Amino acid sequence: MATAASRSVLRSTRRLFCTNATPKNNHQNTHKFLEPDSFIGSWETPKTPKEAEAKLARLRREYAKQVKVLRKEYIVEVEALRIEKQRKEEARKEAIRVANEERKKLKAEAAKVRAEERKIEQEEFRKLLLKERAEKLENWRMKEKRQEEKKKVKHELLHRQSSNWIDGRELEKKILEVMVDGTQI
Repeated sequence: MATAASRSVLRSTRRLFCTNATPKNNHQNTHKFLEPDSFIGSWETPKTPKEAEAKLARLRREYAKQVKVLRKEYIVEVEALRIEKQRKEEARKEAIRVANEERKKLKAEAAKVRAEERKIEQEEFRKLLLKERAEKLENWRMKEKRQEEKKKVKHELLHRQSSNWIDGRELEKKILEVMVDGTQI
């Protein structure tokens, strides 16, 4: 079982032997070092302490000037990096905005197509309903007509049969005859 220390050592050695440059340590490969400074190793021992103090003060001033120049360069580089990063961010946002607009446009077109299809389907459905209603109405009219014809036929048959019937006056006469002569019925 490996301990935490051995695992971290193993990870760090693995990183050392890694051949591809990762974005994390890519700056180590691309860094440009400055030329060695002229005043390093240029110190000669002065004869008097006053002279040494003056020389040291001059070296400090020169060093402070160089640091000031380097700081200005660093500020310019950082500002350039910030502007580049801001430009990339704006480009990314613009690309996202354009993609969103395109997606919304495609979505709106798809919704328009679906609405057209829905409208066509509704129109077809409405026509089908109207056709069915017309067929039902026609069927109902035919049934009503048949019933009317049946009623007419029945009425006509009843009318023909009723012509064979006896009038009210004749009916009394017939009833009287039947009472007198019971065998006739």
